[in-house]
Amino acid sequence: MNSFIADTRLWETLPCLKEVSPEDWAEARPEVRTFPAASRLFQREEAMSYSMLMLSGIARICQVGEDGSERVVNKLHAGEICALLVLSGLSGRDYPAIVEAETEVEALFVSKLSFLRWVTKYEAIRRTVFGNLLDGLLHMGEQLQARKTKPLDRQLAEALLASTSEERPELRMTHAGLASELGTAREVVSRTLLRWQRQGLVQQGRGWVRIARRAELETLFGD
Repeated sequence: MNSFIADTRLWETLPCLKEVSPEDWAEARPEVRTFPAASRLFQREEAMSYSMLMLSGIARICQVGEDGSERVVNKLHAGEICALLVLSGLSGRDYPAIVEAETEVEALFVSKLSFLRWVTKYEAIRRTVFGNLLDGLLHMGEQLQARKTKPLDRQLAEALLASTSEERPELRMTHAGLASELGTAREVVSRTLLRWQRQGLVQQGRGWVRIARRAELETLFGD
């Protein structure tokens, strides 16, 4: 336990946890887990016992409909906490989403009951949680506005560029996942990617898309 809470990387990524006492850490039974891209790392079953905090990578929060359909509502990055998880825990309701790794993800798991106590006990953690909630609401508002005003080509290009880099040009996501994130039909995404593939802008296969000519895609659709 002492070696765990002495890990400076943890404090750099989640500085709000510096306030937690050694006794509270011991009670929370912390565990760091690593997940490959495109894997599911958190869902209702885990939410019954654990809270999850992002240490590295990018993950998607997908809301699950009554018919089993999934819709991407937000993303989690290093240093962020899923506000939906905290709100569902505080309200005594089931976690209404699943979390999937977009890249390789490293996450900190702690006891759910312990973390909910931390939220009420430690101001820095409380501010981080509700700051994440505010950021998420603002992001969803921006997404809704973009869907009304931006062409689908531009939305798709921006999503691909934001989720990749020169060093990491490949995104592990299906056409259906991209369509869910953009609020459109899978067939529309598939047609657009096929056109870009023929133009040499991207390469693609089952469950992945790789940007082949990033500079050109940024010129065509970037800010």
